[in-house]
Amino acid sequence: MPIITIMTGGTRGDVQPYVALGVGLQAAGYTVRVAASDNFAPLVTDAGLSFISTGESIEVLLNSPAWRATLERGNFVTILRQMQREMRSRAAEQARQLPAILHGSDLLIAGMAGFGGAFTAATAAQIPMLIAHVFPFTPTSMFPSPLVPLKTLGGMLNRLSFRLMQFVFWQTLKAADAATRTTLGLPAAPLAGPFGQYERQHIPVIYGYSPHVLPRPSDWPAHHTVTGAWFLDPPADWKPPADLVAFLAAGEPPIYFGFGSMGGRNPEAAGRIALEALAQTGQRGILAAGWGGLTVRELPPTVHLLDAIPHAWLFPQMAAIVHHGGAGTTAAALRAGVPSIVVPFMGDQAFWGRQVARLGVGPPPIARKTLRTPQLSAAINQVLHDSPMQHRAATLGQQIASDAGILAAVAIIQRHVPLN
Repeated sequence: MPIITIMTGGTRGDVQPYVALGVGLQAAGYTVRVAASDNFAPLVTDAGLSFISTGESIEVLLNSPAWRATLERGNFVTILRQMQREMRSRAAEQARQLPAILHGSDLLIAGMAGFGGAFTAATAAQIPMLIAHVFPFTPTSMFPSPLVPLKTLGGMLNRLSFRLMQFVFWQTLKAADAATRTTLGLPAAPLAGPFGQYERQHIPVIYGYSPHVLPRPSDWPAHHTVTGAWFLDPPADWKPPADLVAFLAAGEPPIYFGFGSMGGRNPEAAGRIALEALAQTGQRGILAAGWGGLTVRELPPTVHLLDAIPHAWLFPQMAAIVHHGGAGTTAAALRAGVPSIVVPFMGDQAFWGRQVARLGVGPPPIARKTLRTPQLSAAINQVLHDSPMQHRAATLGQQIASDAGILAAVAIIQRHVPLN
């Protein structure tokens, strides 16, 4: 059976879609290995896939005082500079690891993680590649880069904004790629990165989000495909905690609050705002602690605190979902068919928040650094009393559920690396 190596990095929301894709590929008959940081070993192996470590846990990194302060400020340039320092410190070790990670592979699949040397190493070893993203990365005139806080800049400027985004991301990744090139005796990468080179080579690109949420731009190359989202659903024998089941059965559907891996210097402030908004609106709530550290010292009986629960099971039972707007969480929230309130911290999160508002399935996003109780209370009241919004959310959820994104992605991969 062909061996596919999937290389991924970031937070759980970044990694989980690639694990879901790996599960689909393994079910189709491929042997799948996932290379990620140490803390994702249980996620990968519990899904029945082989795990390869790429080093230190991203969870440890994000919970450090330096990263919490950076995320709290929400300045994307500062975040990228911090990422650049981290990548530089790990560049030599990652370059040393890559040959072993890729050994025996018949295909490498990666998103942003691949540009930190893995695609270069795969090219040198003549291993075919497929680029997989969960947010738009290919230049288009239809809308600006997800990093631009505007709905549109106009055709040419929209395209230019993607080139700028690629260049900015390249600054965080080029040290790792340069170390790989040095190890392999290869010439330096182009100043703006290898993106144009891969486009000219027609490396296939797949996007793991729903075309119902963001239609495929008509000016993309034919080999760039929006497949639908890649969801990792719980196994058939998974059972939810009894205390959570009892809480859900004891009253009306609650409001979910969870910011995934996003934290800040004072995670208790987020918990306090959530509790105050629930009290003001008279709603029950579920607070998901996660890595973001949503914490509260004392909970009223109308609020339940949990750590990690499969979104596919929990979200459809909510009245609304308050989240950070990460691509994976947004996809799960929209598939659930209930309104979303997006509180973005960084990166593409505000972009997905604007998509939620554009589709009429949630209010405009509220930036985390400006979030206050009155704003959140008003947003909750809006989504709970706007029947047309609730209907649009339910309809969109049905559309996303019918996408079959993993099957579409597997079919594309089979054309490039046949099972026989």
